[in-house]
Amino acid sequence: MRVKPIVTSLFVLSLVGAAITVTHLASKSGANEPKDYILATTMPVPAGTLLRAQDVTWQAVSEVSPIDISRPSATALAEKPELADEVRTSVYGAVVRRPLAAAEPITKSAIVKPGDRDFLQVVLTPGERAIAIPVATSGASAGLLSPGDRVNVILTQNFKNDNNTELKNTPLTRRSVGETVVENLRVLAIDAPDTKPTGIANAANGNFGRTVTLEVNDEQAEKINVAAELGKLSLTLRGVGQTVATLASASLTPPTEQVKPQWAGDVSPALYGAAQEKPVAVVPPPVQVFHGTKSAEAVKPEN
Repeated sequence: MRVKPIVTSLFVLSLVGAAITVTHLASKSGANEPKDYILATTMPVPAGTLLRAQDVTWQAVSEVSPIDISRPSATALAEKPELADEVRTSVYGAVVRRPLAAAEPITKSAIVKPGDRDFLQVVLTPGERAIAIPVATSGASAGLLSPGDRVNVILTQNFKNDNNTELKNTPLTRRSVGETVVENLRVLAIDAPDTKPTGIANAANGNFGRTVTLEVNDEQAEKINVAAELGKLSLTLRGVGQTVATLASASLTPPTEQVKPQWAGDVSPALYGAAQEKPVAVVPPPVQVFHGTKSAEAVKPEN
């Protein structure tokens, strides 16, 4: 007769134990559930790398550290959804102080942003220099560039000074020319607060656009300074088909084959027709006819 109460008691105890276990597991799993998101790397990032969009992502975490770069709260995002993109893009162009592994959090102390006091000291390759130049607002310089990209510098010159006799007599086909003066330079910053033009922008050349900071050696810096005095500078974006090692070595050595300058006549063959002298109708002189003792009369011959 006592077996039934004992079985009932054991059943009740088992239910209580199961409830306690489920509650414990639920609380434990709840503690590990993601509560926020921080910026982390998508791949291994070497020291000195300029962060780009493909290098960073939001990573779910259960706890945010004060040194992490975290996503705004749900309340803030509900009022202004673009805040998440603003935080993420704020690290684009920042240089990494130390190597970061894949999926490693990007802490505030691990990066230096353009405009910070020691940015150029961290980002520059040993032995290289930094030069800030104003470039025309055409081509890649209009907004296609990002820090870390590789570019060529193109100089465009116009020889149209009518006050100069030698230039005035220059054929139309030779009054403009474009040429690549330096190749394969790394972009360090674009419109950074501490990168201001150093007197190489002028209204005559039309060099008003964006200020781009490039990594150069001494010889390349001299070429760019001279080119800025001669005409208008613009940038062209290079592809990413070369390895980092190849790019680094290529920036220190001149190209094996110089890019051929393009004159106005090479770009527009129509200028050869415009440069030809227009035919001028030849008018013969009048013929004087004498009739005996009469006075001479000028007769204009018919065409």
